[in-house]
Amino acid sequence: MAHALSQAGYKVLLLDADPQCNLTIYSIDVETIHSIWAAEDEVVELGIEEVRKKKNATELERLHRTPRSLHYLLQPTIDGTGEYEKLPPPYKVNPNLHLIPGRLSIHEFEEKISTRWSDAYRGDALAIRTITRIRSLAEEYSKKNKYDYIIVDTSPSLGALNKAIISTVDGFFVPAAPDMFSLYGIRNIGNSLKKWREEFEIIYRLISTDKRKLFPSRFVQFLGYTIYNARKYTKATAPWNLAQAHLKYALEIPNVINEHIGKDLRNISETVLAQPIGGESIMHGHNTFPTLAQHYRVPMWEIPGLATLEKEHQNTVNGQKPDILATKGKYAEFAESLVQRVQMIG
Repeated sequence: MAHALSQAGYKVLLLDADPQCNLTIYSIDVETIHSIWAAEDEVVELGIEEVRKKKNATELERLHRTPRSLHYLLQPTIDGTGEYEKLPPPYKVNPNLHLIPGRLSIHEFEEKISTRWSDAYRGDALAIRTITRIRSLAEEYSKKNKYDYIIVDTSPSLGALNKAIISTVDGFFVPAAPDMFSLYGIRNIGNSLKKWREEFEIIYRLISTDKRKLFPSRFVQFLGYTIYNARKYTKATAPWNLAQAHLKYALEIPNVINEHIGKDLRNISETVLAQPIGGESIMHGHNTFPTLAQHYRVPMWEIPGLATLEKEHQNTVNGQKPDILATKGKYAEFAESLVQRVQMIG
């Protein structure tokens, strides 16, 4: 999706906030990830204040000449000390697509969110800063690099980290497999959002006007859902060209959304929200294409043109080349549909 947006001319920043770091692993080679992490190990393990005592200004400045992980960027907030004077550059996946890499230790920031949350009700400056810091970082990078869209990749959990992220972004959408687990997942998200909104509204009422500026002007808005890995069944009478086993669950998704995601989070019309983002564009399974894309760290449609294509993959790729290349148009359609949804929420 991010590649499709970038190739459509939009400037995009990705923030990898998933402790599993899949976005980072599938975008950057292992050696580069290691070099990013190794250079900042001391800061992450000892804390920024200890490192500031040990290193001179030139050594600290050198750290900010190359990309750093999201955990590194959050370390001053974790430590409760002054923020960095200068932000390090993001990793450039391509000229229009940049990435703030993840790090397995991001759970340390989640722990700080949990322990400081109650202090936010009394307007504690560090607690407010902790809850809103990922949004603030996104805004700082956007101001510097003029991004059109910033996408935060999260884990599937509903813990403190995702509570802070989802509640302070502008919009979110739900990738859903056509199965029972996704239906329950949407229910859980909706129920959590109701609680989170109530908490944020209380905090917002209790804090000063200056501190309110760190929060978005309104609570997060629901952009919709997309169905993935669905079994295709091409027949005139089959909606979305889905096999019956998957169709049953897919058709239930809009009903679960209407029941469990509050109307105050749905400023897009029910007619639009009833349809998956991008329609059928990325709904059906792509065989082994995603696995190959992850292996080569490129979007699926670029695989056939790779000079580094391994011999064991050549027959598979050459035999399915038209289908692989067709994914470019499908993801472009999905990306444009997502852009339209974002514009609908204002």
